[in-house]
Amino acid sequence: MRMAERPLDAQGLPEGYPMQPEWEVTPRAVRAMREARQDFVLLDVREPREIAAAAVEGAVVVPMGEIKSRLSDLEEYAEEQIVVMCHHGARSMQVTAFLRQNDFENVTSMAGGIDLWSRDIDPAVPRY
Repeated sequence: MRMAERPLDAQGLPEGYPMQPEWEVTPRAVRAMREARQDFVLLDVREPREIAAAAVEGAVVVPMGEIKSRLSDLEEYAEEQIVVMCHHGARSMQVTAFLRQNDFENVTSMAGGIDLWSRDIDPAVPRY
């Protein structure tokens, strides 16, 4: 069974998911932040074809391959909380580390990416 297909635990993560709380937030935490109208930026680093397949409304889209060249575009968010998302969480973790190395202090990756968002938060978002 793929990790993405494992039953979800009490946090909404696939059983056995190696959560890194200092680096990641769960989709449930992101949903709670949105519901509370907390001020944060959801940064989607997937490619345009992926965004066309499935998206979370309100996300700022900057594909991972453009992060370095568009870092100045992201500076307006440097003082804000940023949650980075991708398909499953690997790219968002890389972008999180890169942004932290470039003086963005409050950046985390959304564990499980849009795939877990679809499974646990909004099944209307297609899985691909």
